Amino acid sequence: MSDRPTHSAGAFSLGGVEAHASRSLPRLLLPIAAVGAGLALLPLWLGHSRVLMGVAVLGLAYVCYTIAFNVIFGSTGQLFLCVGALAGIGGYGGAILADSAGWPIAASILAATLAATLTGGLLSFVAVRRSLGVIFTGIITLIFSLSFDALVLGLGELTGGDTGRLITSGAGTLLRDKIPPYYLMLALALLFLLVHGLLRRSHVGWAFRALRDDEVAAELAGVDVARYRVYAALVGAAMLGLAGSTYAFTEGRISPTTFGFGEVDIVVLVMLGFGGIGALFGPIVGAVTFTIVDEILIDFGQLRHVAYGMLIILLFLRLPRGAIPTLAGLWQRRRRPKG
Repeated sequence: MSDRPTHSAGAFSLGGVEAHASRSLPRLLLPIAAVGAGLALLPLWLGHSRVLMGVAVLGLAYVCYTIAFNVIFGSTGQLFLCVGALAGIGGYGGAILADSAGWPIAASILAATLAATLTGGLLSFVAVRRSLGVIFTGIITLIFSLSFDALVLGLGELTGGDTGRLITSGAGTLLRDKIPPYYLMLALALLFLLVHGLLRRSHVGWAFRALRDDEVAAELAGVDVARYRVYAALVGAAMLGLAGSTYAFTEGRISPTTFGFGEVDIVVLVMLGFGGIGALFGPIVGAVTFTIVDEILIDFGQLRHVAYGMLIILLFLRLPRGAIPTLAGLWQRRRRPKG
């Protein structure tokens, strides 16, 4: 299908999208700045404890992972069940390049992020070329995730295998201090929010929404579905690689559980589902909520997972569409004139 007639016919709509984006830019920046200011105050309460600051840094890593997954799945409906694997490419790749190959940390992070980006783009390209639906895309990416776990265990000399790997690069720097890693991960999370928000307000976001809502109608409107799905995968995978690599250097140690399917992908799915799939601030709400819940339930011992599961079921029964869409719907109903 040729794009030429549809571009001319849709010029007014795309121009309207760009004009609306420029007018609504403050409506994007102000909430992001408010979220950043609020989270920036957290070390005032937790800064006395290295353990609690470590939990906060991990929570921000999950914010980054969930934003990336929201770009891929929430924007275009591609069920990537390899969030941890793509982040692990960044984490393990950066650590190996810095420690074993002697690369500078910045160059190692950049190269590892590029590797994760290309891997995510390739997975999306294969799914698009084979016309795989949501379920089969999920199966293919899940197989890749399991293969990555096996590769980590099999290359024990490089990855540390079951016991994990200590990262010597960055030791004795601000990356291993108590508070600076928190602000580094916070800056990364805010950057990801800004990038996602700008994408949503551009013609790319318009295309994302069109193909997510109705792929056939999007094609008829001139949207190159395959290309925009790969775009979303490239952006989301880049975020995952960068977040995974940065977190690895701030943590100083990585292991199979750091990026495991059960420890990352399932948690990210729960966080995004609770916050609201497709909602810009859904990852923030979901990640912050469940990081706090997880820390509260730590005293439950062996019953922790049972209590965690019951709480998740209760929350999703009360908020089936997610917290942000549900609250937005209630607010709109309250503002609607009666009668």
